[in-house]
Amino acid sequence: MPSLHPTPYPALNGLLRELANGARTILGDNFTGAYLQGSLAIGDFDEHSDIDFLIVIEEELTDAQLSALQSLHRRLYGLGGRYPPDCPTPTRILAPDHWETSLEGTYFPRQLLKRPGPARVRPWYLDNGSTTLERSDHDDTLVVRWTLRERGITLAGPAPRSLIDPIPDDAMRQEVRATMHLIETLLADSFWNSRFGQPFAVLTFCRMLQTLATGTITSKRAGAVWGREKLDRQWHGLIERAWNARGHGHVSEPADPNEFARTREFIRYAIAESDRLLSALIPPLQ
Repeated sequence: MPSLHPTPYPALNGLLRELANGARTILGDNFTGAYLQGSLAIGDFDEHSDIDFLIVIEEELTDAQLSALQSLHRRLYGLGGRYPPDCPTPTRILAPDHWETSLEGTYFPRQLLKRPGPARVRPWYLDNGSTTLERSDHDDTLVVRWTLRERGITLAGPAPRSLIDPIPDDAMRQEVRATMHLIETLLADSFWNSRFGQPFAVLTFCRMLQTLATGTITSKRAGAVWGREKLDRQWHGLIERAWNARGHGHVSEPADPNEFARTREFIRYAIAESDRLLSALIPPLQ
């Protein structure tokens, strides 16, 4: 059932109504539903979080629909704290004029969302801080599907469980481990070796290890807490510093060399730990 107050923040609720209503008006019969996933759905949303949305469509966007949606997102980005008319006067908590620039999500064809499949045209995606939809497989993952199916918040449309097949635990764990190895190969990129990327990597690996251990998707905060409780004590300081640094650096600022070197060591440890966890959970093929 659609939520009239999907978050505790009136200004953000107004923005989300503008997004869902605007998309539904543009898409007409091609609109299936609008949903929240990410930290707004699983918990621990704060001023550093993305506003992760997902809009389900019946079929590929037409050129006219895409053009109108591009205009919608440019308009939403430009609100800058000028709240929609139906939004009550907000209590200024968090950073309400920051929310308009933090929308991040995908326009997902229903059949593509239902279950993963072979290579196909990538859906249209809006990155955090962008005003332009681009082709991307950013959200075309089992993790996003699990989060939406199990914890998603409905802004409009049917319940997300009716749109997505159940996600096998083993398949999701294998995807998470593959993501770990992919990130390891990308560590030389400036994104990861930055004051933003370095703590992001530490928290992401804690979260992924927790998923491998529990079969559920949790927030970065929950992953950090789990990591301090379950992982070797030598990493507790790194995890604590990563949480405290979250949101306070930029990708243009190089990471502290010593902290980045320690992060590399932690990632190697985390991958070895992931192999241990999976070998205990998934019996070898006979």
